[in-house]
Amino acid sequence: MKIDFNKEDNGLVPVIVQNNNTLQVLMLGYMNDIAFLKTQKERRVTFFSRSKNRLWTKGEESGNFLNVNDIQIDCDNDTVLIKATPIGPTCHTGSTSCFREETAKGFVYELEETISQRIDENDESSYTNQLFRKGINKVAQKVGEEAVELVIEAKDDDENLFKNEAADLMYHYLILLKAKGFKLIDVENILKDRAR
Repeated sequence: MKIDFNKEDNGLVPVIVQNNNTLQVLMLGYMNDIAFLKTQKERRVTFFSRSKNRLWTKGEESGNFLNVNDIQIDCDNDTVLIKATPIGPTCHTGSTSCFREETAKGFVYELEETISQRIDENDESSYTNQLFRKGINKVAQKVGEEAVELVIEAKDDDENLFKNEAADLMYHYLILLKAKGFKLIDVENILKDRAR
């Protein structure tokens, strides 16, 4: 990756940070070459703070770090896109995003990561892990039960019960994907191919 830090007089390039799971834009900051190298090495987002006139690692005071998953450079080599996993809220106001966008869109990917983490860490107090440890037959059976319950609620007029059953089905479907060794993106790729 070769970034053109000399394109602007101040030697800074804009950096857009996205949530790795939801792709929600979290914030915009600036990096010089030293901040970029530190970010690459430590895998935590570090900016050059124009107001403090120094390097500033996001979360150094709050603990709300941005752990780097991927770094991309735009076609002109003068803007950076970082996909990161946020630890806590990104904005100093306590908001998920500095753009004050609080949304559930993309949350299913965060849920998928939580499910995976509980299983991978073998959290014995977790319902998710307990079901997973019972094996594929039990997980598949639970998905079938939730699907039937959703169909039953679809025939009635209680919107709240229908949405809750849909959520239960989605949750257990994610456990089934994990049990089969797949991720939601694998299914999305199939749908994307079909759309062509």
